[in-house]
Amino acid sequence: MSRRSKRRGKREPGDHRDRWMITYADLITLLLIFFVIMYAMSNLDSGKYDVVTQSLQNTFNQSNSLLDQGEGLGGTAGQAITKNPPSQIQGEDPGEGEGSPSGSETGTPDDEDQPLTEREEQFRSQEQELQNLFNVITQYIEDNKLENQIFVADKPQGISITLSDRFLFDQGKAALKSDAAPTLSKLASLFRDLSTVVSIEGHTDNVPVGANATYKDNWELSGERALSVLRFFLDKEKLDPDGFQYAGYADTRPTGDNTTAAGRQKNRRVEITVLRQLQP
Repeated sequence: MSRRSKRRGKREPGDHRDRWMITYADLITLLLIFFVIMYAMSNLDSGKYDVVTQSLQNTFNQSNSLLDQGEGLGGTAGQAITKNPPSQIQGEDPGEGEGSPSGSETGTPDDEDQPLTEREEQFRSQEQELQNLFNVITQYIEDNKLENQIFVADKPQGISITLSDRFLFDQGKAALKSDAAPTLSKLASLFRDLSTVVSIEGHTDNVPVGANATYKDNWELSGERALSVLRFFLDKEKLDPDGFQYAGYADTRPTGDNTTAAGRQKNRRVEITVLRQLQP
C-alpha cells in the first residue's frame, strides 16, 4: 500500500503539466475568430454599398442646405434656401435699384400697405384717445394758471394727472375743497367717454398724523383722500364705477425728498392715471 501511494504521489504533478495547452487553444481560437471577422468585413458587398450611397445622396440633395450651393455626396449641387432674395432678379434691368418704383426685390407689398389687425386698430385708437386727453388737460392747466397745482405727464402706464393736496384738501383732512370742484368736473367730462380704466391713488409725506387727527395714520388718510376724489366722480358726476379703481399708499412712494419742506409738499398728492390697457 505504501508503494502504490508513493507512485500515485509521483504521478500527480505530471497531470498539471499540460494545462497550459488549454489557454493556448483558447487564444488560437480567439485569433481565428478575429481573423474570420476581419476577412468578412474586408469583403464589401458592392451592391449594398451602392444602395446606401444612393440613398444618402438623395437625402442630402433633397434637404435644405445651410450652405449656399452646397454639394451632396455625389458632388451634385444641393438646394440652397436663403431668407434674402438675390440682389438682382434674372431679366431685371441692372439700372433699376433702390428708390425706383419697380425696384422692389421681394415682390411683397410694403408694411404700410398691409391691413392692420383688430388689436393694432384698438391700440392706435387708444393712443390717439390718450394723446387727445393729454393735449386737452395741458391746455386747461395753461388757461386756468394751474401750473403749480396740477401736473400732467405721459408715462408708460398711461396719462398721469397729479393734483397737489393744497389744491384739493385742507391740512390733515380728506374732505374736498369747494375750489377743486370745477377742475374735477372738467376731468370728469373728459373721463366720461373713455374706454379705459382710471386709477386714483392717494399719497402723503412721512410725517405722522397728529394725536388728535381724525385718521389713524397716513395709510388711512391717503386712502380716504383717494376715495373722496372717486366719490366726486361717481356721486356728483355720475360716472360709471366700472371704469375706476383707487388705493392709498401713505408715504411709500415718494416723488420728493421728505427731509425738506418742498419735498414733503410734493409727496402730498393725489395721482389720477388714465391707464394704458393695450400694448403694441
